[in-house]
Amino acid sequence: MRSRRLVVSAAAIVVAVVGFLPGTALAADPSAPGAHAVTKPFDLKKAGASNFRTFTSGADKSTRKVTSAAARADVVAAANPDLKVALSATNTGAHSLQLWAEVTSADAALEVSVSWGDGKVEKLAASGSALLLPEHVYAEVGEYKIKVGVNDAANKVYVENELEVVTSGSEFTPYEPTRLLDTREGFRAPKAKVAPHTSARVKVGGYGTIPAGVQAVVLNVTVTNTTSGGHITAYDTGNRRPNSSNINFEPGQTVPNLVVVPVGNDGSVDLYNGGWESVDLIADITGYFTQTAANGYTPMAPARFVDTREGLGTNKGQVPGQTSFGTQIAGLRGVPQGVKAVALNVTVTGPKEAGHLIVYPSGGKIPLASNVNFTAGQTVANSVIVPVGPDGSINIRNNAWAGADVVVDVVGYYSPAGQGAFMPLSPMRWLDTRDPEGAISGAYGPIAGRDYLAVPFFPEDGAVTAYVLNTTVTNTAGGGFLSVAPDPNSVEQYEKGTAVTPARPSASTLNWTKGKTVPNLVQASGGQHGIVDFWNQGWEKTDLVVDISGYYENPLIRP
Repeated sequence: MRSRRLVVSAAAIVVAVVGFLPGTALAADPSAPGAHAVTKPFDLKKAGASNFRTFTSGADKSTRKVTSAAARADVVAAANPDLKVALSATNTGAHSLQLWAEVTSADAALEVSVSWGDGKVEKLAASGSALLLPEHVYAEVGEYKIKVGVNDAANKVYVENELEVVTSGSEFTPYEPTRLLDTREGFRAPKAKVAPHTSARVKVGGYGTIPAGVQAVVLNVTVTNTTSGGHITAYDTGNRRPNSSNINFEPGQTVPNLVVVPVGNDGSVDLYNGGWESVDLIADITGYFTQTAANGYTPMAPARFVDTREGLGTNKGQVPGQTSFGTQIAGLRGVPQGVKAVALNVTVTGPKEAGHLIVYPSGGKIPLASNVNFTAGQTVANSVIVPVGPDGSINIRNNAWAGADVVVDVVGYYSPAGQGAFMPLSPMRWLDTRDPEGAISGAYGPIAGRDYLAVPFFPEDGAVTAYVLNTTVTNTAGGGFLSVAPDPNSVEQYEKGTAVTPARPSASTLNWTKGKTVPNLVQASGGQHGIVDFWNQGWEKTDLVVDISGYYENPLIRP
């Protein structure tokens, strides 16, 4: 193995936004490098600040009360007549906010109480006019009413002001796999292919039982009936199209990929066709995120739950065509009882003929959605987020007409007890080994066979527990597979040359053959140090592109 590479140091994390030039897309290129923007120090949480809001309640909203029944009204009116408090609060994280309490008062000793709306009360002291800056971290996302009281005991007067706030983080609500778009059938779109360099719009908010105020959505997007190469980009309607890609395809291919994407202010998501020819697009929903307490995310080291080649999780042997099998998730291998949904990496291998897999909750009907599409003999992986049935299990259907082996790895789960709140980001390019200057880092050049890249995201910030990434391999010199795992070392250890070689992971995130460009979404844990390793498990070199579209933050873990 060649020398270990840390992509960037903690002091030198820079963003270099790589522009996509529509005229330069080639074959299944994952949005080729183009114009390079000015680099600058980069803070991922500042990128998340697009979700932050500021809430205000002016001093004129203060209510004045007499604290002594015996006090004369005229005396109280004259005592500290200008006493008031103005409030302002700004989100600083998924669960946290900064409060500004600006007190106007005569020169007097003041007792200030802050009731955060979650049962917690903070006591502060001030003398005369003052600016108080308390911070707070809520255990759950949601709406809260903050009350700030200022007591002037000497003058027997008290004022109070209130401020309604909303945390910026979102939690997950699973949704029975449901089709939201199919251009082949004219379902919720014109019955026509999506022209090159145009978009199909998917209305999410307000559909069925999905609330209008949805923040982000989990979609399985499939491109089909392709006659040229290209890519698909999913992004929030009304925002600028990002320099990232979610699906890469070649002529004649049908390719699905999981997408976790912010939803625009009108409740919609745009799917952009970056290819040279028209394509059909299909979108199926399996869940959504809102700024209300629901199900938080808990990442875990990838754990194998199903391998039909070995008889793990089901019967040994290929799954026959047109049949389904169930497998237990809750209560096994670190997944607790009571989970509502699970994040998977599902791989099909050795299929006898072309077809697709469908993953759905036990007890539910077989949906129209497809999760993994394959041709005869192909090994293909795709990420899946699926509701768990009432008995804690899921079903997997081989919708081909002949047998195929299936492998399922669990990478995390959503539950009411989970604390990880999602912070959506406008998708951005974090890593591109094809770019001489690096998309976010200085990393350049393909990853050698059997080697890995250690990529810092939030170095040493343990509150961020996982990242939503779209990984794409391209310029593949041979066959192989990609593994993604947290790094046990710190940035300091890499800089000092004391880092140890991480244990080689066995779970695959995506599989490829020579010359192919293959994408897959991964919800990657950064471990204790906020560093993610990307392993080229093939024997030949490959380029790697990584786009980030969000992260999960746990309020119970503070840096």
